Amino acid sequence: MNDKQPRKTGRRAFGARNRRAYARHGMIPVQSRASALWGLFFKGLAAFMGATIAVVGLVVWDVSNQISANGIELLDANGNKFTAPTGDDLKGPINVLLIGSDTRAGQGSGFGNDTSVLADVIMLLHVSADRKNAVAVSFPRDLLVPWPACPSTSGGPGYLPQALGQINATIANGGPGCTLLTVQKLTGVTIPYLAMIDFQGVIEMSNAIGGVEVCVAKEIKDDYTFTYLKPGKHVLQGRSALQFLRTRHGVGDGSDLSRISNQQVFLTSLVRKVRSAGVLTNPVYLYSLANAAARNMKLSSSLTDINTMVAIASALKDVSLDKMTFLQVPSRGGLPAPYSGRVAPVYEQANILFSKLQNDQPIVIKKANTGTGAVVDPSATPTPSATPSESASSTPESTDPEWRGTNAATTTCSG
Repeated sequence: MNDKQPRKTGRRAFGARNRRAYARHGMIPVQSRASALWGLFFKGLAAFMGATIAVVGLVVWDVSNQISANGIELLDANGNKFTAPTGDDLKGPINVLLIGSDTRAGQGSGFGNDTSVLADVIMLLHVSADRKNAVAVSFPRDLLVPWPACPSTSGGPGYLPQALGQINATIANGGPGCTLLTVQKLTGVTIPYLAMIDFQGVIEMSNAIGGVEVCVAKEIKDDYTFTYLKPGKHVLQGRSALQFLRTRHGVGDGSDLSRISNQQVFLTSLVRKVRSAGVLTNPVYLYSLANAAARNMKLSSSLTDINTMVAIASALKDVSLDKMTFLQVPSRGGLPAPYSGRVAPVYEQANILFSKLQNDQPIVIKKANTGTGAVVDPSATPTPSATPSESASSTPESTDPEWRGTNAATTTCSG
């Protein structure tokens, strides 16, 4: 019995040595299983976050490169580059020209064989310096206006000014930059930013947002754009969204003025969805939109910087819906030959609008005046957009009742 006791003690000592690790200057306890698992978790989390940051950085870099590759250099009539806006400029009023091109080049089948390139949609977006108001002014594509001199897009001598011409044809002469110069001349507003989108761009952007719900009051039957919609609510995306935005013969009196009213049905609903879904603060939505924009839009070089794009989006996120105004340039039809079918600005009204834009004065519509092509939805509940204190202190209605337009808080229906 005495002979076995030392061996037992020895085994205990050997086991104890196995359970401990010796360093040169001391003894370190062996890590527990729980501690080891937590260590692996945090190391894995750190690796995942590092990889995610790298992927996000790569995605932003890729999108930035795509956008920059499609950049448009804005030039004045003499061919000189526009002065680049500064960061301080983004703290003041913001003016962006939005152009929808009807080019068929590279758009695939189903859009006809027209070889002309025209500005199908022209809108000036103005965001006030105090970020309390925003207005999108639509210029009818058939509007007759003076054309300024424009630089050539192919290295030639450029284009001479013209006393009167259709505004949508300016893009065929001097590119989208010429359309911007024309709007600047007409309105007296300096516009440092431009964005142009084509048919496929509209399709992809509407897909990226997950579609837009529109209200149809009267049946739309347009054999030109293949737009066929029964009365009721419809969620439109892809090609159906493009067809709705392009339809003219199927709404109102078939004029471009009716088409603008119909487009505002879509655009105001789009704004409401963007706000309700938190798109401007949702990185997944923003990336999807940025990616679609990178592939399908051409932006002025002043707008290709991601930080500039974010700053402009941020400028819009706090504007209440009832202070987001959509207007048409005051205009009239019934012109004599050779201008039959065209429209002319009603300068007595248009100049008041342009003056307000120049001086960054609020332009607010509290009661929709849709004109032909749209009606106010009588069944819609007004969208809340401001607190009582904000409403009480807001600028009183300042638009002329003859101006056609609405605001994003009002639901309108095609019809």
